[in-house]
Amino acid sequence: MEATTLVPSEQQRYQKHLNLPEIGPAGQLRLKNSRVLVVGAGGLGCPVLLYLTAAGVGTIGVIDPDKVDLSNLQRQVLYTTDEIGKPKAKIAVNHLNRLNPDITFDTYTMSLDISNARSIIEAYDIVVDCTDNFKVRYLVNDVCVTLGKPFVYGAIHRFEGQVAVLNADLGDGRRGPTYRCLFPEYPNEIEIPNCNDTGVLGVLPGVIGTYQANEVIKLITGVGQTLNEHLLMVDLLSMGQQKIKNKRRADAVELARQGLTTAGLRPTPGALGPQKMSVQELSERLILGDDIFLLDVRERPEYDLCHLEGSVLIPVGMIPNNRKRIPTDRPVVIYCHHGIRSANVAQYLYAQAGLTNLYNLDGGINAWARDIEPEMAVY
Repeated sequence: MEATTLVPSEQQRYQKHLNLPEIGPAGQLRLKNSRVLVVGAGGLGCPVLLYLTAAGVGTIGVIDPDKVDLSNLQRQVLYTTDEIGKPKAKIAVNHLNRLNPDITFDTYTMSLDISNARSIIEAYDIVVDCTDNFKVRYLVNDVCVTLGKPFVYGAIHRFEGQVAVLNADLGDGRRGPTYRCLFPEYPNEIEIPNCNDTGVLGVLPGVIGTYQANEVIKLITGVGQTLNEHLLMVDLLSMGQQKIKNKRRADAVELARQGLTTAGLRPTPGALGPQKMSVQELSERLILGDDIFLLDVRERPEYDLCHLEGSVLIPVGMIPNNRKRIPTDRPVVIYCHHGIRSANVAQYLYAQAGLTNLYNLDGGINAWARDIEPEMAVY
């Protein structure tokens, strides 16, 4: 049941909104009656959640399967050092409840996937994409398009970020461009950047996430011009901004339906493709004399600092031109620093070359140095 008035405490809390003629009591009521799902409570999700909570969005869903890690704290400003190892979604809601106890929070500590995405998303008016996972991002797109829901996209890489409002209602029965209108197909796994490996400026997700929250508030209240048909690109090193005009493809809905069909048929990771191997298992197999090809996909300076004896160095960017150097007749164990880049290389080789003898070293050389060879140099 929708609220029709603001109680006195809300009038005081949101006084600065009420003083804005563009928002006023009517706009604040729209915020109070709105339901927003935030997918991902990491770098982007933290500022989005803080500002939507402070702004008075009535119901906020928070979905994130991860736990707080020490390396998160450089940019994920909802969490504290004593919360390391605890579920992000639950910890985030605990903090947000203290910021604004009048908000209703739905907490999801699982991954958003093909089995639950539709049932979760259909309960909300707007979805905010704060994930760094491309499979989840395409899933959010495809479900939102088929349900007719707008969603606010954000992405970050090193010093640069992007924001767009996708699948928004433009009036006259028209909707704005979708994520697949911008990027029709999944990027090649080997080309996917990851902040664990490439790094990210700590304030960047704060800037981009705040932009996302701003777009959500504009969508709900109807003020200003949203990024309905534009992709905003921000560079914090130069402080440059660019808006790129985008149009909806005629087959946007069909692309989304095809995407959901493909997602439903996608095999379980590891069932047919690359598998994981622990450092303990690798050590035991090497001691037994197993003929294993060790593939190091880091960069030369990393390799020179420390590497597994007998490993072959082929940096990630050189893999496509060196596929023939990778054997098909014996196990291939791929490793990097923490296991992220190597996982992408393993998936790439499986998808592009059909190799079924691939193993990603779980935890990378960092885990090997910690658990197997403590005298090894670390970085």
